Amino acid sequence: MPVQKVLVVGGGITGSVLALALAQRGTDVDLVEISPQWFGVGHGITVQGNALKALRSVGVLERVLERAVPFDVMRLRHADGSLLTELPTPHTGGPDLPSTAGALRCDLQTALCDAVYAAGVQVRLGLTVEKLDRPPDHVDVTFTDGSTGRYDLVVGADGINSAMRALIGFPHHPRPVGMSIFRVVADRPAEMDCAEVYYGGPRFKAGYSPISPDQCYAYLLDENLDASLIGPRAPLSLMRERGAGYGGTWGKVIASLPDDTAVDYRWIEAVLVDEPWHRGRAMVIGDAAHACPPLIAQGAAMCMEDAVLLAELVTGDEPLERALDHFMARRLPRVGMVLRNSLQLAEWEIHPGTPGADPARIMSETLQSLTAAA
Repeated sequence: MPVQKVLVVGGGITGSVLALALAQRGTDVDLVEISPQWFGVGHGITVQGNALKALRSVGVLERVLERAVPFDVMRLRHADGSLLTELPTPHTGGPDLPSTAGALRCDLQTALCDAVYAAGVQVRLGLTVEKLDRPPDHVDVTFTDGSTGRYDLVVGADGINSAMRALIGFPHHPRPVGMSIFRVVADRPAEMDCAEVYYGGPRFKAGYSPISPDQCYAYLLDENLDASLIGPRAPLSLMRERGAGYGGTWGKVIASLPDDTAVDYRWIEAVLVDEPWHRGRAMVIGDAAHACPPLIAQGAAMCMEDAVLLAELVTGDEPLERALDHFMARRLPRVGMVLRNSLQLAEWEIHPGTPGADPARIMSETLQSLTAAA
């Protein structure tokens, strides 16, 4: 019997797509988000074809593409900006969709928020789940404001640092992979028409992607620096210092930033719940279940695929337990492959002289395999 009432915990990309997909299938959906304000953070995001396919399935693709920048190639450059090679990227969402689009994360989240409200989802901000009681046929939830609710299914979509993961009983924790990322949004130079990556410089790599008609997202992958720097206000002077030696358009973009520009700095972490993500009628999906380094740019796509498939299966004719088993049979091998390959790429970038390292092959094989249905 299809689920009738579902609680989604977390209002980011994963939770928003899930809530929207469920509501469009006639399910009564509550969504709770711990932040008192519901919006996406301001840096850029790379949305590959399989993610665009998921956005199309919930009816927000056209809205997202109004400001996003689609492209079908990636250029690799030497640190001085000279061209190394240009690579076509597989159409993981099918031949009728761009292989990739760069977007401003807040544009994507705003489109999803508007659609979630329009679909009739009951959204409650500034609270989350405090307690779960899980008899076999439902879940009783106590929220942090003292209110309660009863649901057929509770889904934690609250990100890599998920509180729901521990509440449900999973012992898994994110771990640093040994690299960090500086990220900044900047004015988009006229010549920037696709994502480009710079190799061979003083750090692991630098790169950028166009994310709107007038903005781009630039980043620098580095070793893990002092943890006190982590957050949305790292000094631009440090990014410039660490990125000295990268020229071309990347150097021009960073040099053009006002000195008070806020830089987001994070250690890159990974986590994988390598067992079924559900215990009874409570579960986690998205980054709460699997989060990987952004080296194949598939993190958001894997999360959206989770959401769309879960909504499809739990609103079908199968008993919920069987639907969740089928969900895991389809998702765990796919996200596991992406995570393993992303970690392998991270290891090779941290240790660039590794014998037999072949990043281009791993990236190509991974993206090609993702052209198959999720």
